[in-house]
Amino acid sequence: MRKIIVVREPKEWNLGVKGVEVVSSKDYLTNPHLAAQRNVRVFNLARSFSYQSRGYYVSLLAEARGHKVIPSAKTILDLKSPSIVKVLSRDLDDVIQSSLAHKNRHEFLFSIYFGHNVNRKYDRLAHELYKVFQAPLLRARFVRTESGKWELRSVRPIPYTDIPEEHLGHVKRYAAEYFAKKRYDGARLDRSRYDLAILINPQDKASPSNKRATVKFRQIAEQMGFEVGILGPDDIDRIAEYDALLIRENTHVNDHTYRFARKAQSEGLAVIDAPDAILKCNNKVFLAEVMEAAEVPAPRTMIIHSENREQVATRFGLPVVLKLPDSTFSRGVVKARTAEELEAHLDAILEESDLAIAQEYMPSDFDWRIGILDGKPLYACKYFMARGHWQIYNWGSDTKKGQEGDFATIPVEEAPARIVEAALKAVLAIVGDRGLFGVDVKEFEGRPYVIEVNECPNIDSGVEDVVLGDDLYRAIIGSLKTCIEEKLGIERTTTAIKAPKQR
Repeated sequence: MRKIIVVREPKEWNLGVKGVEVVSSKDYLTNPHLAAQRNVRVFNLARSFSYQSRGYYVSLLAEARGHKVIPSAKTILDLKSPSIVKVLSRDLDDVIQSSLAHKNRHEFLFSIYFGHNVNRKYDRLAHELYKVFQAPLLRARFVRTESGKWELRSVRPIPYTDIPEEHLGHVKRYAAEYFAKKRYDGARLDRSRYDLAILINPQDKASPSNKRATVKFRQIAEQMGFEVGILGPDDIDRIAEYDALLIRENTHVNDHTYRFARKAQSEGLAVIDAPDAILKCNNKVFLAEVMEAAEVPAPRTMIIHSENREQVATRFGLPVVLKLPDSTFSRGVVKARTAEELEAHLDAILEESDLAIAQEYMPSDFDWRIGILDGKPLYACKYFMARGHWQIYNWGSDTKKGQEGDFATIPVEEAPARIVEAALKAVLAIVGDRGLFGVDVKEFEGRPYVIEVNECPNIDSGVEDVVLGDDLYRAIIGSLKTCIEEKLGIERTTTAIKAPKQR
């Protein structure tokens, strides 16, 4: 990826930095050659970012050209609003108070240079501020209130020409480290064109991809022209450094996975899983409503609340399946066999959520999982029930072997057409034709019934890839690559697998 530092007067540039082009803001705004460039990262170090100034237009037009720019036009406008600065800094209160507790003065001006401060004891505060207000050079103003508490009153970008002489040595070192990061390197030996972040969490006990699959994703992505970085739950501030995000951790609306997806989308990255997919697929109430409206074949379903809970047994009989709206991987899903169990389970579920789902019980030896990528079937698996259990996962088992059932992966074209068609209909109704999904379908008395749509389906080495091998990973990475190139206006070059013909 080509890197460009934009300044008002290149001859005044005093921070050194090798391997990065330095151009004037006038050239960037008016040179048609620069405007036509693709796969460019712009670092805007203008003297002024006032509204409709050159500095403002550099960031605005960079975004219009499909260039990745720091700071973004949105960040520039955010920095000008004291109310927005106050809102965005709320989560930093603990680090602000702990960092400045020893200060006795009324006001404190604080400089952030490429995420650092020249005094190392303030590095955490500098890093946290940079994560929220992403601009290379910033100056924050803190004021101590009458109660003795420090408040952030303003954050402003500062010109590199305003850096005090005694700070220059430190800032040059920070700048060299900042621009020399491998992910920004324009002269890569492997000639990578794009940057891919893979989000994983070693603490995720039911990770959607095992270690070997994660290695495969990385290897295939590198073969396809990506530089790959592995991110963890605390790395959300690094999202803007990449072109695509692949989430390989169980997703939830109320945790960091959704925030990662939302941040990535706002930065213009290609994302699997997209935030709207996480929002929709994680909620069984939403799924039930949409599938009924779209006439997707599904088990009889009822949305439960405190006023209609007495109707469940009459409508479904016993046993009946009960689900929390955000249940995943069989967690939050229970079977009520008796009236007493039904009441106890409903008490527990409705204590946690205002709404829940009741679904007719359909016993089967296995569930189908149909993988759907960009509106086309990708893989087909049979997931067998855990030994002696009615679900695929039995989290109550004391042994790893007893927690999961067996599997059988077959070519999609050999799966029953009615199963694949039901899966496709569900995905298209709920989220459309972009993204990766896994649809659980039961075959009961010769008919398909969609149980749920998962936006973060398993891709495990030795399971879902048994039939397609490396082509499975190639198709998923190819989808991200296509999305990037569509955003950049590049002719499609993806190697995604063609949809197999249905019998």
